[in-house]
Amino acid sequence: MSSASEAPKPHILIVDDDAEIRDLLSRFLSKHEFRVTTARDGREMRQALQDWAFDLVVLDLMMPGEDGLTLCMQIRTESSIPIIMLTAMGEEVDRIIGLEVGADDYMAKPFNPRELAARIKAVLRRVGGLGPNDSPEARTQKLTFAAFELDPTTRTLARDAGEIPLTAGEYDLLIAFVDHPRRVLNRDQLLDMARGRAAIPFDRSIDVQVGRLRRKIEEDPKNPALIKTVRGGGYMFAAEVRPA
Repeated sequence: MSSASEAPKPHILIVDDDAEIRDLLSRFLSKHEFRVTTARDGREMRQALQDWAFDLVVLDLMMPGEDGLTLCMQIRTESSIPIIMLTAMGEEVDRIIGLEVGADDYMAKPFNPRELAARIKAVLRRVGGLGPNDSPEARTQKLTFAAFELDPTTRTLARDAGEIPLTAGEYDLLIAFVDHPRRVLNRDQLLDMARGRAAIPFDRSIDVQVGRLRRKIEEDPKNPALIKTVRGGGYMFAAEVRPA
């Protein structure tokens, strides 16, 4: 019997039309301190999301009928729940498209279940609060920039009393920027700060994340005033960041 003070196991939804993969991941993750529910298609996924509260969704890209990109976009219209996409091929275009529609991370098939479990834990750590390099002081102080207020304790961004929904990846990228205002950060630095892992060679997925964040905070995303592109260097957060 578990202790009443014991933290609940994270609840993971696996969406994949392959019964063998659903069974493999269900058994493996269940042995590694996760609760697991599976769905074979969009209909079962939507029903599961109505019936249960999940901490993260593992979503296959290539499925008959409604594919993973369509389902990812559907989830994003209603929720900021973290999503890890499984791609049948490791092509960069698959990763970029997945991130473009709102996924927080991706893995190419075939994959090692242990690596997927590690990715799930990494994303959940980012969503859940303090990371290994964060200080409590730095993560309890509200910050302001331009017309925005960022609250690290609730991981929310607001403007004019209205909350702006951010995915886990968008939030962590914004934190990386506000922690280093007016400093040029290259893609490898941003990937390491925002995603907690070393950059994959030639991985341009950070550009997709920057584009998504710009669409949420810039007056004119095509002519950004807050997140500026530095040719040959990376990106720079041009706004003044102050304690609220």
